[in-house]
Formats: sequence, C-alpha cells, structure tokens
Amino acid sequence: MTGVEHLPETGGAVIAINHTSYFDFTFAGLPAYMQGRGRKVRFMAKQEVFDHKISGPIMRKLRHIPVDRESGAASFYKAVEMLKAGELVGVYPEATISRSFEIKELKSGAARMAIAGDVPIIPHIVWGAQRIWTKDHPKKLFRPKVPIAVAVGEPIQPTLPAAELTALLHSRMQHLLERVQESYGPHPAGEFWVPHRLGGGAPSLAEATRLDAEEASRRAAAKAARRPDTAGGPE
Repeated sequence: MTGVEHLPETGGAVIAINHTSYFDFTFAGLPAYMQGRGRKVRFMAKQEVFDHKISGPIMRKLRHIPVDRESGAASFYKAVEMLKAGELVGVYPEATISRSFEIKELKSGAARMAIAGDVPIIPHIVWGAQRIWTKDHPKKLFRPKVPIAVAVGEPIQPTLPAAELTALLHSRMQHLLERVQESYGPHPAGEFWVPHRLGGGAPSLAEATRLDAEEASRRAAAKAARRPDTAGGPE
C-alpha cells in the first residue's frame, strides 16, 4: 500500500477508484482507515446492493449511498451533503467494471461532486483484485496468497470545469495504474487478469468497450420487453 499520506485525517474528499473487481471496495477503504485512525469511506453503490436481504442492512448501517442509475440526482445531492459534512465518499468514475482492466472513459460525477462540495478528488488504484472475482470469470474467493496492491495518488483540487477535471482525473489514474503495474510483479502472458497492453488475455480497451455496449443494449431490450405495452388503448 502506497501513498497513504495523501489522504486527509479530517475533512471531506472524493475517493475515485478504478473498477476491475467486485471486491474493489474491500481494499479501497483501507488507506483511509489507516491514515485517519479508523476513518470510513462511504461508498456509492447501485440500489440493488441495498435491496439485497444480506448486503442491504450492512450497507445502510455503514451509511453508504444508494444510487438509482436511472435517476441519480438524489444520490448526487446526498453525496455532496456528506462531503460538506467532512465525509470521504468513494466513487467508481468508470461506473462499471472495466473488462480490459484499463482505465476506461470516466463519467463526470466525481468531478461534479468535488466542485459542488469544494473538496479534493483523491485517485485510488486497486490492482490484483480482479484475480479473485471479476466480470465474465468465475469467482475464486479462497485462492491463497493473491497479492493486492493499493495506491493513493496526490489530491486533485476542484479548480477546473467538470469536463477538464474529469480528463485530468483520467490521466492521473492511468499514470498511477501503470506505476502500480510496474511494481506489482510478473504479469504472465495470456492470463485472463493481465491487460492486453501487457500481453495478457484480457480484451483490449476497444474490444471491451464494444462488449460493454452490447451488454447495455441487451439490458435495455430486456427492460423494454418487461415494460407494459401502453401504446394502444383497450380494444
């Protein structure tokens, strides 16, 4: 774990984390806990996690923030409120897991929250968790001795417009990711968890983007099929 000194012991901040695994949050909160004598990160997570009978009560007890992907205004304002109150709010600017394990296109929410709350964005990189459980691959929860690296970057002050701040965040996260990968250890050729750029079996960023688009299209079609047909009146 590196860069823990970049985290404030008090005061709000947006914790911007790369997203390669269903377990990222487990490791992403550790630097703040260590630096701030037990500080907790309040993660933003999709509503379905809060609706689950097991995870829901835990998420609410820890004061994490539910996100409705169709109408995210309420969660945005709740996050800003918590930032202004001095909380650390954890977000995944990529929104969904990166199949390529690269930093894909970022949403502007992290930047907009930082600007609205007048707090810094602190980039975080978690690397290795995709070996345990990631999209399109079976979970390996009891795989022994999988090394997990966590790196914290320097704070980014919210002094730019949201689009420019988002571009800067992407650049910082990509640079931090490459630094972590250099020191992580061997990345065996062809392994599913190794990026295409490093000779691994993961799809390229372009291919992963195509797969994401196809998945989104299937979900939209399935949702439309479930929606009652209101186009016509009664016969």
